[in-house]
Amino acid sequence: MTIVGTTWMPRGPSPISDSSQRNNGLTTAIAVHPSDSNVVYIGTAGGGVWKTGDGGASWRPLFDRQISMGIGEPIGLALDFAKLAVAELGSISERRTALLVDARLNGGLPPFLAAASGVDSGLMILQYTAAALVSENKVLVHPATADSIPTSANQEDHVSMGSIAARHARTVVEHVERVLSIELIVAAQALDYRLELLPGTVPGEGVRAAHTAIRAVVPRLYGDREPGPDLAASLALVRSGQLAELVSSRDGGA
Repeated sequence: MTIVGTTWMPRGPSPISDSSQRNNGLTTAIAVHPSDSNVVYIGTAGGGVWKTGDGGASWRPLFDRQISMGIGEPIGLALDFAKLAVAELGSISERRTALLVDARLNGGLPPFLAAASGVDSGLMILQYTAAALVSENKVLVHPATADSIPTSANQEDHVSMGSIAARHARTVVEHVERVLSIELIVAAQALDYRLELLPGTVPGEGVRAAHTAIRAVVPRLYGDREPGPDLAASLALVRSGQLAELVSSRDGGA
């Protein structure tokens, strides 16, 4: 999606009438380009007048009335909500990881999924890492758009802080990618042990395909080793979209 900013107008017909501009405040308008729904205009308007585009097509407002807020705030609000939702995915993933490495809760698997419990630390440090990233996300998901500091001799207010929301959202996504990559390593190790405890058991087709994909880049842990390369390989797998494609193919491409 292309976002057309608030400080300049796109070429071609203007989505809002110049005569509708207000000098005593800002009213944010959002519209979709008549010929390309991937181009969105976010600007300021007062009267809500939309000029006609080429071929008689008009820019159509996404809302049936104007929204009074700071420049860029519609995007900032969306990003603030998005980073909260993404952070929740990381929180849930870390809890699954924590259950798998806890011998009191993992159904008979070794503590920290270590090959030599009491000698090796196994995957304990990976759960530490996931917990640290999830904890940092709890700070980053504070809504940036809740704040505003007037600038330019109080001419520019209310300020959306949308750029901060965007930067924090990107960081949260990166953190959650790493948390998910940790869960993949831990889950694969747990499955290896579980299958040994249940001879003759065969995992489901989807689980088997995911396990194979993980083991293609991260070998099973038989003794402590430096975790950096494993984490990097698992992160690359997450970012590749290969596992998401496995799910999509099982759902008929939905």
